[in-house]
Amino acid sequence: MVHKLTKLETAKNKLIKLISSKNCKTKVSVNEATQRINYNLIKSTINLPETLNSAVDGYGILHKSLIKNPKTEFEVVGVAKAGFPFNNKIKINQAIEIYTGSILPKGVDTVVMQENCKRKGSKVIIKEDIKVKQNVRPIGENLKKGELIVKKGEILNSSNIGQLSASGINKIEVYDKIKISIISTGNELIDSRYSKIINGQIYDSNRPMLKSLFQTNNTEIIDMGIVKDNRSDLASKYLDCLSKSDVVISTGGASEGIEDHTQNALRDIGAESLVWQLAMKPGKPMGIGMIQKKLIFCLPGNPVAAFVCSKLLINPIINKLAGGINLNPVYFKLSSGFEHKKKIGRTEFLRAKINNSSSKSEIILHGRKGAGVISSLIGADGLVEIPYDSIEVKKGELLKFYPFDHRSI
Repeated sequence: MVHKLTKLETAKNKLIKLISSKNCKTKVSVNEATQRINYNLIKSTINLPETLNSAVDGYGILHKSLIKNPKTEFEVVGVAKAGFPFNNKIKINQAIEIYTGSILPKGVDTVVMQENCKRKGSKVIIKEDIKVKQNVRPIGENLKKGELIVKKGEILNSSNIGQLSASGINKIEVYDKIKISIISTGNELIDSRYSKIINGQIYDSNRPMLKSLFQTNNTEIIDMGIVKDNRSDLASKYLDCLSKSDVVISTGGASEGIEDHTQNALRDIGAESLVWQLAMKPGKPMGIGMIQKKLIFCLPGNPVAAFVCSKLLINPIINKLAGGINLNPVYFKLSSGFEHKKKIGRTEFLRAKINNSSSKSEIILHGRKGAGVISSLIGADGLVEIPYDSIEVKKGELLKFYPFDHRSI
C-alpha cells in the first residue's frame, strides 16, 4: 500500500493546533527554575536601579562647576562606595570620591573616570572635557517599575534567573513537568547494562540517546525498557506507558515490514493515527497516534533518524504540551561549501559543520552517510536542510542551518 508522505512542517503544525498544555502549575524557588516554563506573566515591582548611581570608579561633581571654571580644583569631601553611601549634599566646587555602583549623593550629576582626574591631596582636577550626566546610571536603566520581566510560557534561562533575582523575586509558579515514557522495540536489542552480545544481537542505543535528549529540568523521563517484536506485547506496553505518562515515545518497528507492529498496536489500543510516514530523510518511517489526548510517537529504529525526528518534530510538541510558546528551533542561513543531489519529494537533513575562514562562514558535510550511522552525529555542529523541492545543491547556495544546543554558547 502506498502512503502519501506528510511534510515535516505540515505534521508539526497539525499537532500544535490539535494539542494544548496540561495547564497544571507548581511553585518553585527561582534558584531551581532553570529550564522550567514560566506560568504567569511577571512584571517588575521596582525600578532597577532604584537610585542614580555611578557606572565607574572616579569622582562625582556638579557639572556646572566646570562650566563656570574648567580649571576648578574640586575639594574632595568624602567617599561613596556601593552599600556605603555618602549622605551629605555635595556643594559647588566640591567632589566625592565614588566607586562603581554607589548611590550618587545629592548635588552630584556627573561622574568623571579616575583616569581623567588628577588628585592632589584633598583636591582633584578634571583633565578632560566631560558631558553632564556622564557615567551616571539613571533610575530604571535596567528595568522600570511595571516593565515586563518574563512572559507566560517562556523557558527560563540563566538570564531570566538573574533578572528575577535582581527584582527581588525568589518564588515563581511554573508549569508541571511533562512525563515521558520511552521504550525500544526489537528482538535483536539488548541492554548493555545487563547483557553481552550473542547471536547477532545489538546493544540498544536509541533508548539511552532519547532519554538523554529529552531529559531536562522540565521533563520527567520514565524508562520502560525493551519490547520484543510482538504486536500484543507492544500494545500492552503502550497501555502501561499511557497509565504512567503524558507522552509515549517508542523507537523501532515503525516501517511496513513483517515485524513492524507499531501501527497495528496503535489500532489495537484504540489510538487515532494522526501522522504516518514523513516526507523527510532521515525519518520517513514515523507514525504518531493519539488516545485520550495523549500522544504516542513511533520513531524509526535507525538512530540518526530517531535523533533528527526528535529534534525537529517531537521537541516542539513537548514544549507546547509543557506550556511553552517558543516552538520553532533557531536556524540561520549560510553558504553551502558542498555539492549535493537529491530527488524531489523529501526534505533532507544532513549532519554538518560550520567552516569559519578569515573571509566567510560556510556549511560543510560531516560524517558517514546513512540513517543508522550514529557516529555521524559525533562532532557535528548541527543539521543542514536541503529543501523539499530541491534536486541539486551548488556551492555558495544559501541553506538553513540548525545548530545543536551542545554547540551553542
